[in-house]
Amino acid sequence: MTIRAYVAIGANLGDARATVTRAMQDLNGLPRTRVASRSSLYRSAPVDAGGPDFINAVVGLDTAMDAHALLAALQRLELGAGRERPYRHAPRTLDLDLLRHGDAVIDTATLTLPHPRIAQRAFVLLPLAEIAPELVTPGQLAQVADQRIERL
Repeated sequence: MTIRAYVAIGANLGDARATVTRAMQDLNGLPRTRVASRSSLYRSAPVDAGGPDFINAVVGLDTAMDAHALLAALQRLELGAGRERPYRHAPRTLDLDLLRHGDAVIDTATLTLPHPRIAQRAFVLLPLAEIAPELVTPGQLAQVADQRIERL
């Protein structure tokens, strides 16, 4: 059985655009998983972080992996792209956030679904609304309207 999952992709170190594009391809190569939809690329200012602007996107995945296995696979892709975690909100070569895994509601030490900060981030809401408009409300978009973001 496959589940529709959504993953936010971001990068702001190195060739961020190429990294985000490559991550979309890599996600399609995960076991029992295929990219079903992908947003445009967006450029956004860091939120609660420093460093250069981010390149962001969101993909919809059809996957037979459970949420924890998918999270582990995302973390392996981040490591493969040189992701380091020296401190919270550090600039990053690649950030893959599991936003949703079907209708799952999970709250463990390692995973919270739906992602708890979806509604606070324009760089998640705008690309998510592009590929899954039913998951984003006009009120949510209005709440992040002051965040700098542009579709590329």
